[in-house]
Amino acid sequence: MTPETMQEALGHAVSDKRLEVLRLVAESGSISQAARDAGISYKAAWQAIDTLTSLSGAPLVERTVGGAGGGGARITPQGQDLLDLAQALAQARAAVLARFSAGAALAGGLGLRTSMRNQLACEVVRLMAPGAGESALGAVLRTPGGDELVASLTRESADLLGLAPGVPVWAMCKATAVTVGASLAAVPPVPGESCLLAGRVSRIAGGGGRDEVTLALSGGGQWVGFAAPGWTAKSGATAVAVMLRSALVVGVGALA
Repeated sequence: MTPETMQEALGHAVSDKRLEVLRLVAESGSISQAARDAGISYKAAWQAIDTLTSLSGAPLVERTVGGAGGGGARITPQGQDLLDLAQALAQARAAVLARFSAGAALAGGLGLRTSMRNQLACEVVRLMAPGAGESALGAVLRTPGGDELVASLTRESADLLGLAPGVPVWAMCKATAVTVGASLAAVPPVPGESCLLAGRVSRIAGGGGRDEVTLALSGGGQWVGFAAPGWTAKSGATAVAVMLRSALVVGVGALA
C-alpha cells in the first residue's frame, strides 16, 4: 500500500465501522464471528472488507482452509499495517484535541472532503422497513429546524454506519440533484420517492440555463439547488427544495 491508498481507506466516511470489522477478524480469525461481534450481517462484514480493500489497493484479509474449525480468515500484513496506522492516528488526534478547549466541537469542520455542496447536520429519527418489492430501507432524519428527510440505503450500509434513533449524522446531496421552486406546485414531489426542505432564498448565482439558488433553512444551515424551469428566484422569497430520496447520502463522522 502507498501512503495515498492508506489515506483513502482511513479517510472514508464510514471507515471506523469497517476498521472495527477488520480488527475483529484479526482477533477471531473468522468473518462470521467478526460480523456477530460487530452486530452486523455476514454480508455487511464482507462489504466492509471489500470496500477497505478497494480503497487501500491491497489485500487485507485472506481465507484459511483446513483445521479443526474447517477454515476461517486472517488479516494480511497490509491489513495489520492499516490497523496500526488507524490506532496511531486516533491517539494523535486525541492528543491534539486535548490541547484545545472545545477541540472536539471545532474538529467537526475537519476530516472528509467531498464534492457535495449540501451537508446538513441531522439526527436519525427511525428506520423504515423496505416497501413491497423494494430492497432499500428508509432512514428518517430530523434537521436542526425540525423538518424530516428520508434517505434510501441498503440494510448493510445502515448497519455499517451504525444507524439507530438518536444517532447524529450528516445528510448530503449534490446541488445538481436538487430543484428549487416557489412552491410544491412548481416542483411537485414524486410520492414516496421525494423529500423536501423549505427556506428563504439567500443567494442567487446565474447559471448557463438555470440559476443556482441557496436557501437559508429554519434552525440553521443552507441547501443549494437549481431553479425550476421558468422560475425567477428573488432574494428573501420563500421557496422549497425537492430531491429524490435516492439522491441523499447519509454520512457519519467529521466533514469538511
